[in-house]
Amino acid sequence: MKGKSPMLSFQPTTSAIRERPRIELRGVIKDYDTSAGPFTALKGIDLTIQPGEFVAVVGKSGSGKSTLLNVIAGIDRPTRGEVNIGRTCVHQLNESQVAVWRGITVGVVFQFFQLLPTLTVLENVILPMDFSATLPTRQRLERARLLLERVGVADQANKLPASLSGGQQQRAAIARSLANDPPILVADEPTGNLDSSNADRVWALFKDLAAEGKTVLVVTHEREIAQHVSRTVRLSDGLIVNEQSEPREVEYAVR
Repeated sequence: MKGKSPMLSFQPTTSAIRERPRIELRGVIKDYDTSAGPFTALKGIDLTIQPGEFVAVVGKSGSGKSTLLNVIAGIDRPTRGEVNIGRTCVHQLNESQVAVWRGITVGVVFQFFQLLPTLTVLENVILPMDFSATLPTRQRLERARLLLERVGVADQANKLPASLSGGQQQRAAIARSLANDPPILVADEPTGNLDSSNADRVWALFKDLAAEGKTVLVVTHEREIAQHVSRTVRLSDGLIVNEQSEPREVEYAVR
């Protein structure tokens, strides 16, 4: 019997869930069809991110930052090239398989939070666990409460998202992204709508998560923050034009 394609044989396992995968992109190109004609957002990206790195992706608007994040998270499929995360060839998975893989491997944090408005904060955090069923039902409530406590919004658990401040909503969204204990966290402009105090809280959380072994990949315009992560990747017109490692340490004031 011939070997199965990774696309057909992919099944989430306990070992896959607990793996700390390396992210490898090889020759990644991403094209879009627009009203003005074809547009190439990524032009042959080669990038390796080691487990536990805290990486900032910086660049001007339209440079390909968000597209890069979406390709890594499996939200967008590359037009050409390979996206290998641990033992999984993400570019070979179909949409259903990618959804299962992402649910246990990648936590996604959005700039505008995207909490479901008709669910309480606690219910929002439980929801990914219900979809992926990585924990027994009786343990999901306890984990959700612990995550909200960790990000400092446990007292908001039974409220609807609209009653929370922007900073509280973003921290709740981070708790939701951690629901299934994914080894990778990606965040697109997570502090873009926050004041400096709440931004400091978010950056401190990311720094702690990276110190615990999670891989954290953040798109940001905040150059002063990007200088203090473990590595900065700069994009311009769909190409990596600079990488900077081993910056100075910075202390984040959590108020």
